[in-house]
Amino acid sequence: METMQTNLSGKLLIAMPDMGDPRFTHAVIYLCAHSDEGAMGLIVNKPQPEVRFSDLLEQLEIPRSDHVRNIRVHFGGPVEHARGFVLHSRDYRSEAGTLNVDGAIGMTGTLDVLEDMARGTGPDRAMLALGYAGWGPGQLESEIAQNGWLTSDPADEIVFGRADEHKWSAALKGLGIDPIMLSSTAGRA
Repeated sequence: METMQTNLSGKLLIAMPDMGDPRFTHAVIYLCAHSDEGAMGLIVNKPQPEVRFSDLLEQLEIPRSDHVRNIRVHFGGPVEHARGFVLHSRDYRSEAGTLNVDGAIGMTGTLDVLEDMARGTGPDRAMLALGYAGWGPGQLESEIAQNGWLTSDPADEIVFGRADEHKWSAALKGLGIDPIMLSSTAGRA
């Protein structure tokens, strides 16, 4: 088996317009982990308007303080969609386990981050996702080679911003690409 060329942890994946899987149409994914064993990431631009943070806290029986922020809940991906993951600024670290993704962003998948956020003592910037996107060994590299995804460096506003409907085009524009110019028949340099 050939070794992985580039570790894409901490990068954004931007779905190409002809993405075959409708769950990933216009998706922007923050890659939390990428190795020879596969990859794991969270979609940062698909909110779940029917799921409210306050309802989630109530369901998990987590008491809220008056200082709790209204965090939008996102569809993080099709794997383990009942499990929550929080992407957050590095001013927060959970003793139970925060993955330091790239020095600026961490990911915590334990209940204590939700408890801290409910108290108003969690991270300054956070994005909550239910579920994640996962790839087996070599699968993501293959999808990238087949023009399924573009990769870019993350921008805070794309990862944590509230304008979910503009994140895909903003991520493309960050690469100097006009979304209107993309087509499934475009060549590759």
